[in-house]
Amino acid sequence: TFAAHHARVRLLLSEEPEFTRTGLGGYAGVLAHLNQLKPRNGVFRKEYSPDGVPENGSDPRKYFSGENAGRIDAITAQLNQWQQEGTLSETENSLLRHDLVLASNRVANIAGTYGHHRSKWGTSALASLELRPTTLLNGHRTDHIVHQGPAETVAPLIEADLCYIDPPYMKRQYAANYHIIETIARGDSPEAVGVSGLRPWRDQYSDFCSKVKIRDAFRMIFNSAQCDQFMISYSEDGLLTEEQLTELFSEVGTVSLQKIPFARFRSNAGGQGGTVMEYLFHIKR
Repeated sequence: TFAAHHARVRLLLSEEPEFTRTGLGGYAGVLAHLNQLKPRNGVFRKEYSPDGVPENGSDPRKYFSGENAGRIDAITAQLNQWQQEGTLSETENSLLRHDLVLASNRVANIAGTYGHHRSKWGTSALASLELRPTTLLNGHRTDHIVHQGPAETVAPLIEADLCYIDPPYMKRQYAANYHIIETIARGDSPEAVGVSGLRPWRDQYSDFCSKVKIRDAFRMIFNSAQCDQFMISYSEDGLLTEEQLTELFSEVGTVSLQKIPFARFRSNAGGQGGTVMEYLFHIKR
């Protein structure tokens, strides 16, 4: 859901929305209003801060300070109220939830993903959550369309000269590791499961994270998207090797490959260093 909010912000907005129906004086006024809301008790303070008592009996979690978790709850409640009352347009709602996700990321007590929180507080996690205005790409075209759903499901709706595909490439499911972002983006109050408080995420399971299903997932896109060319980003750390990918993509058309070395991501000092080779495949039917 956050990806859809982000896409609307980047593709459908070339200037700040007016937020007329809020009566708060535009984007700056809306952010000022949200930033001064008093913290409240909600799902984030209860399930994801040391001030809470998780419903399933787990020890209190430390994803956010109690103050910041309460502020996420307060801002979410206001956005939900505005959305229910019809105060916000779709793009206005997406912009504010996008801003809340970014603000929450800046103060999250994590080591890269939301699979679990740190055991000790990081310095940034003790700062105060603050919504900041997003700098929009002024002057670009906004006659774009944003679809949300599994790539295999959305592919039949795509008619374009070129289709860029950037799938997950490891077994780790994004939906599980970014569950907090999804909850903020949706503005809901899901059950918090297990020690880490994961939201139920099976509705967002990706076949690209399965070595058994990944080939058919690619084929579904190739067979249904109305595109003559495809660009696919992948990694040497992925489930399929360079040779396996080339063989698969050759079913569609002529394949070329560019290899680009990148510094390997390290979430903490104990992570794996060095470089990783990223693959950029081009397919022409």
